[in-house]
Amino acid sequence: MSTHRKLTERRIVMASHNAGKVRENAALLAEYGISIVSAGELGLPEPEETETTFLGNATLKAQAAAKASGLVALADDSGFSVGALDGAPGVYTADWAVQADGKRDYAIAMAKVEKLARHAADRTAWFTCALVLAWPDGHTEGFEGRAPGEWVWPPRGDRGFGYDPMFVPTGHGQTFAEMDPALKHTISHRAHAFAMLAEACLVKE
Repeated sequence: MSTHRKLTERRIVMASHNAGKVRENAALLAEYGISIVSAGELGLPEPEETETTFLGNATLKAQAAAKASGLVALADDSGFSVGALDGAPGVYTADWAVQADGKRDYAIAMAKVEKLARHAADRTAWFTCALVLAWPDGHTEGFEGRAPGEWVWPPRGDRGFGYDPMFVPTGHGQTFAEMDPALKHTISHRAHAFAMLAEACLVKE
């Protein structure tokens, strides 16, 4: 039976420059008495995501942030997948939103998904989230969660970020972007991954 390393530090670095991800993970960690400082706040560079899996990219980011900051680092790599597109955009979820000027426009990315999948009978879609904790000594703990559902068009709602406006989770009628954030936090891919991480590595005060 494998034993997981417990997180005893009260302050960690979130290896992300994405304000939405930092906000969601900070909310999840707050009840454990753990505060987050983001890689952006510390001025840490964003490593190039060269892996082909969510866990691979999250591990790469977590290890880079832990090494650069000397703090335990939490990294999140997540993405949106469409069944009719063989799981694309998947790990390239953010890349589909990158424009010529380097900025990300998720409205354009969502329109690309719709254009490619509009004639398919298969409307299944899912979000995947990999969470990895990395310690400065190189030790890592990784967990992956998934939220199944279907994609819809046109996009609906303004409460989420990324592809949230075109995703309706299984068993619900609202998109992630229409949903009360408190409800989304209990059923999202990030919530599933976080539940596994919490059980394995976190200790309530």
